[in-house]
Amino acid sequence: MSFEQVLDTYKFNEVKDFIFSRSARDVEFALGQEKLNEEDFASLLSPAAEGYMEEMAQKANRITLQRFGKTIKIYAPIYLSNECSNSCIYCGFNRHNEIPRVILTDEQIKREVEIIHNMGIRHVLLVTGEFPAKVGTDYLINSVNLMKDKFSSVCIEVYPMSQEDYELMYKNGVDGLTMFQETYNRAKYAEVHPAGKKRDFGWRLGGPERGAAAGFRTIGMGALMGLEEFRTDQFFLGLHSNYIMRNFWKTHVSLSLPRIRQASGNFKPHEIVNDLNYVQMILAHRLFQHDIGINVSTRETREFRDNLLRLGVTHMSAGSKTEPGGYAKEHDGKQFQVEDTRTVEEFCAMVRANGYDPVLKDWDTYFLNGE
Repeated sequence: MSFEQVLDTYKFNEVKDFIFSRSARDVEFALGQEKLNEEDFASLLSPAAEGYMEEMAQKANRITLQRFGKTIKIYAPIYLSNECSNSCIYCGFNRHNEIPRVILTDEQIKREVEIIHNMGIRHVLLVTGEFPAKVGTDYLINSVNLMKDKFSSVCIEVYPMSQEDYELMYKNGVDGLTMFQETYNRAKYAEVHPAGKKRDFGWRLGGPERGAAAGFRTIGMGALMGLEEFRTDQFFLGLHSNYIMRNFWKTHVSLSLPRIRQASGNFKPHEIVNDLNYVQMILAHRLFQHDIGINVSTRETREFRDNLLRLGVTHMSAGSKTEPGGYAKEHDGKQFQVEDTRTVEEFCAMVRANGYDPVLKDWDTYFLNGE
């Protein structure tokens, strides 16, 4: 059974009502369990759990130290293109937005790679808008070939592909995939994706499954908080990631919890997710899935990210630019506004000052080929 078939056994609004019906007693029961079921997870996502943040934080910290130690994996995105054929009303890359459109040349990619490599970063995430007619597999494979000798891990966050194309990417040096569903509510998904291939809810939903089946070592997943009622979306994100972990046990899964930030188009979010609720979502995910990675990007402020180190986070970006050619300062046209503008060196110094180890490299292709 695919996850889409699993998802179709639930009704979004019924799950929402269930989450909001949870009581303090339900939360206390969930906190007493070592292994949570779906109802327990819903309880920890609920408004009733807001009064138990300290208990959740202590338990989440203990679990994270057991599973990951005092480490934070550091990575950086490389935006290759902001060309996009979609009309996502919340995104700066929306094809109707009047921003400078760029597809990096080989020389521009090499400059970006050199700058990031000199920062000490060895894990990169290649990002593009969704325009396979202009930025297709050949372009992506060429880009990977220009940089894979500089980095130990190259992941992609691009348009959804077939399993065969993911296998092709994997054979050419890509070891990870990031794919956000944005929202798990089909009706809201259609509303915020009025045109373009991304409007196909099921094709996007199946992306992580196809990527895991293709052999990717890591899968990153997420729901964009602010598009729909966030507690319910996080519930389905937890179910989705749990499905991938159970069915593709060789693949490590990590979650991102992006909040809508300012971008071209000035989209007004469905709701504002405050810092308390953001932390609550991190803690609930950690207690539900002990081995899940949790990623917090530079969308969040420096002060807020500093305070998240002990609350279950395992991955953080640093020194990020969200426009093609941004590291060499050649272009404008951001996908979203970066809030934490510290350099990699400054960010790593903060991590060390808090007693954690910033991990700039934790993987090498030697593990695969033995060379």
